[in-house]
Amino acid sequence: MFTLATWNINSVRLRAGLVARLLGDEAPDILCLQECKSPVEKIPVEMFQALGYRWIVARGQKGYNGVAILSRLPIEDAGHRDHARLGHARHVAARLPSGVIIHNVYVPAGGDEPDRTVNVKFGQKLDFLTDMRDAFRADRPQRSILVGDLNIAPREDDVWSHRQMLRVVSHTPVEVAHLADAQEAGGWVDITRQDIPQGPLYSWWSYRARDWDSADRGRRLDHIWATGDIAAAGHASRILRAARGWDQPSDHVPVLASFDLPA
Repeated sequence: MFTLATWNINSVRLRAGLVARLLGDEAPDILCLQECKSPVEKIPVEMFQALGYRWIVARGQKGYNGVAILSRLPIEDAGHRDHARLGHARHVAARLPSGVIIHNVYVPAGGDEPDRTVNVKFGQKLDFLTDMRDAFRADRPQRSILVGDLNIAPREDDVWSHRQMLRVVSHTPVEVAHLADAQEAGGWVDITRQDIPQGPLYSWWSYRARDWDSADRGRRLDHIWATGDIAAAGHASRILRAARGWDQPSDHVPVLASFDLPA
């Protein structure tokens, strides 16, 4: 069995101490980070290696985007895709010795206005998801896990108010439909909702909230999926809500799941 975590860290260099805290407290075998905001060579890998996370694959950019996979299990770089040809570091893949592929994805946030005719960023988000869908249709994944900040809360109980969020980027019907198309094309199963099928689940709370915990206006933007051939092996899903209250936190919290699979 191995345990995997995903976390939009919102600057791995600024919050390296929080990453170390998570690795020490929860000890996931694999940690996928998004929004690292760092060139690969400036990620503080020595700190993580000292905690037993000897392997890393990453793609980085100065000040923006960036994805990394830290592991205490042997992994090898399995490449990346530049979805929609944006030139962004938003995807990296790693292969475990068993052949299981881990995809770490950071979908564009999409800006503030859910209309691609007036908001280029929203169009980029939809194009990114369409390209993901087409890639899965062309080469349907097997024995794969996909995690990351997908920047969409697909279900009504994945947001604090479905009615009030319908025109807010991250929960609009067009985004939800695009995400569903990508999920269906790859045969992906939502492991978190497989484990916890009912009730509100959030992994993000805005920095703008004066008291995020009491207001609890959250969204489930961070996901763990697995292909249908291994989805039954996924279990023990959890969202570390308490991490939102750590000192100088990310606005996202870690999401974890375990898999009864050989590494």
